[in-house]
Amino acid sequence: MTEKMAIVLFSGTVDKILAAGIITSGAIAMDMDVDIFLSFWGLAAFHKDMAGKDMRMSKDFEDMAPMFLKAMQKKNIPSWYDTLKKAKGMGNVKIHACSMTMDVMEWKKGDFVDLVDDVIGVGSFIGMASDAKMTLFI
Repeated sequence: MTEKMAIVLFSGTVDKILAAGIITSGAIAMDMDVDIFLSFWGLAAFHKDMAGKDMRMSKDFEDMAPMFLKAMQKKNIPSWYDTLKKAKGMGNVKIHACSMTMDVMEWKKGDFVDLVDDVIGVGSFIGMASDAKMTLFI
């Protein structure tokens, strides 16, 4: 049976979404399935109007953000979007939008980039996470 990883992506900052993408890629390389649950700011970052445009870093690193982003560009580090897209192409990665967040914000599935597979409630994600070898909150 394939091992699973579950990730709750609550943050919408570039550093944390990229970390989720890199961890997902590592899990796929180790033959794990990955379920990512996007909630609140994490989900907002995947909105078609926001994806790739909001380049904020976490408060802890905001002073270093310009240098960090410039270094990433110089080294041709893929964006969080491209990192997750590649991971999805390499293995079983499902990205789920939180139904409660969508209801609060009056969003529809069509409002999001193509990486988002479906809309589920927290209960469904908890069921997925209960079968996971590890669950991360980012």
